[in-house]
Amino acid sequence: MTEAAVLVSRRDLVCEITLNRPAHRNAMSPEMLGPFQQVIDQVKADRDIRCVVITGNGASFCSGADFRSGILDRGNEQPHDASYGIYRPFLTILDVQVPVIAAMNGHAIGGGFGLGLVCDLRVANREARYGANFARLGLHSGMAISYLLPRVCGVPRAAELLFTGRVFSGAEAAEMGIANHAVEPARVLARARELAAEIAANAPVAVRMMKRSLYRGLDWDPKSAGEIEALLQSRTLDMADAKEGVAALLEKRTPQFRGA
Repeated sequence: MTEAAVLVSRRDLVCEITLNRPAHRNAMSPEMLGPFQQVIDQVKADRDIRCVVITGNGASFCSGADFRSGILDRGNEQPHDASYGIYRPFLTILDVQVPVIAAMNGHAIGGGFGLGLVCDLRVANREARYGANFARLGLHSGMAISYLLPRVCGVPRAAELLFTGRVFSGAEAAEMGIANHAVEPARVLARARELAAEIAANAPVAVRMMKRSLYRGLDWDPKSAGEIEALLQSRTLDMADAKEGVAALLEKRTPQFRGA
């Protein structure tokens, strides 16, 4: 029997969501999208939940889109709709009224890194690798990363990370302000649970209201940014550079980009 791609559990007033494709580094695949959306819908409807923790099973938090799974197959969809469809279920995290903590237990690359950014707080594995490697694949970024990252760590630093596609350690993520905490690998989930328990012990209505106020002051609209990114990403997906970048990734070689 195939295990569920997304697991959900409760620890008192805290909901824990676990990406459960460890053999595939918890990559985003068609069988993950629907279940993740359903879990988020359940969380939004449950007024007893005061905090959410999202983590991954195994050595990775989430490695982004699973290019081997057929997730980029468009069928009859418009290119930008297919691209946005990959990220839409994960962007619904933004609709959760209670604080959401990313317990980034392992590597998080591309869209998986973006999954961490849409959460309110991030606990990183100080030894794991993180980053938005889209430029190294010949792709425009997705998951609203070009909107979220500069708001988390500042424009100059975000520009460097996006333009180079560089990956960095969890310890560096904390130094740059991307992660709230960077701890030893075995401590990531425990530290996230400690934060969640501290939040859940507070007055729930006040916390929800403060979350709304926090983002209202930033003119917060990552979903619209995600839709624009999907349009731009779909354009780069049709380019020879993207085909070369993805092929090089799967073949574990250095891509040769031609600017077309």
